[in-house]
Amino acid sequence: MSAVIAPEARRARWGVIALFWLNGVAWASILPRYPEIKEALDLSDTYWGVSVAIGPIGGLVAGLFTARLMRRFNSAVVAVWSLLIYIAMLNIIGNAPVAAVFSLGVFLMAAFDALTDISMNAHGLRVQKLYGRSILNSFHGWWSIGAVCGGFLGSAAAQAQMPIWLQCLVATVVFGVMALGAKSLLLKTPDRQEGSVSETVEVNPTSRIPRALWLRIVALGLLGASAGLIEDTGATWGAIYMDRAFTLSAFFAGMAFVALQSAQMVGRFTGDALVNRLGSRTALMQGGAIAVTGMLVALLFPTPVTTLIGFACAGWGIATAIPSAMGAADELPGMRSGSGLTIVTWMMRLGFFAGPPLIGALADATALRWALLVVPGCAVVMLLLTPALKPVTHPARMR
Repeated sequence: MSAVIAPEARRARWGVIALFWLNGVAWASILPRYPEIKEALDLSDTYWGVSVAIGPIGGLVAGLFTARLMRRFNSAVVAVWSLLIYIAMLNIIGNAPVAAVFSLGVFLMAAFDALTDISMNAHGLRVQKLYGRSILNSFHGWWSIGAVCGGFLGSAAAQAQMPIWLQCLVATVVFGVMALGAKSLLLKTPDRQEGSVSETVEVNPTSRIPRALWLRIVALGLLGASAGLIEDTGATWGAIYMDRAFTLSAFFAGMAFVALQSAQMVGRFTGDALVNRLGSRTALMQGGAIAVTGMLVALLFPTPVTTLIGFACAGWGIATAIPSAMGAADELPGMRSGSGLTIVTWMMRLGFFAGPPLIGALADATALRWALLVVPGCAVVMLLLTPALKPVTHPARMR
């Protein structure tokens, strides 16, 4: 590791931190208002799940074009401008008079979130290369800090009975100004100059990817999708479950999501040291075991305290999953700049897409408590897919 970190790398690290924080806080700020929105739109659990799941479709579509946009405009440009539009989409959600408008809002927000997510991770990987050690988990830790802040802000606004449209308007102005300020801190050079994205063994980046490599990509994508489904469950169903299962104020109903994100935040800030010492696979294996155990206990012995502990265990368990899957994808040999990262991140969004309607349908068929067994189930899937995180020591020969 280099003993001296260049000033531009240090500035860029703070710029990337700002992007991650803003991406987390903007999204999370609306989640504690979901029970009010669901009630106002008069939706069943199934239709609520479907309405929320339409959003990730936008992410799946937009994610297909991110690598091409980054190669043309640079990851910093794509990250900032897509973040600005992503934040502005809060206003469609906050002013939705019917379910169709709400679904349009989450669709557009998820689409620009995909562009932001991939490009800010790509820029973060550039900065990580300049540091010469793992710092990607800490970026995701700052996303979790943003999500926790957003959860508290949204819960406080709900408790104060602030109109949702006003909350969204204020968030757009404040967070938008901060995003523009972050742009001045990012790296100015083109992405390729530091081999920032997928500076791997470029055997022949335009040739066909062998089947063995595709299996690795799919496994990494499904691993990330499982973690994404767990994370989204806390966002989409956490407050609704707490509100339905227990007699709590609007503020405390939003604490299931905050518990998950707080534990995930701690796990991500300690995750770089853990990954550097034990490796990404071992780090994720211990996390997955904690997630399975914690959520099973919470669902078998439901109280407000055990529920918060269970969601916290789930957050800790998935802390290093998504950063590790992204990092492993970025190191795959023979991939064009940004392609491995884009493919795996795109697949991750399948978890965000599948989770809400799956849990909603199961909740209508049984009860939301039993539908949430999907969470420990996904943690088991993550454990089974951890071999995909092992480094590729002998790149597959390209055809």
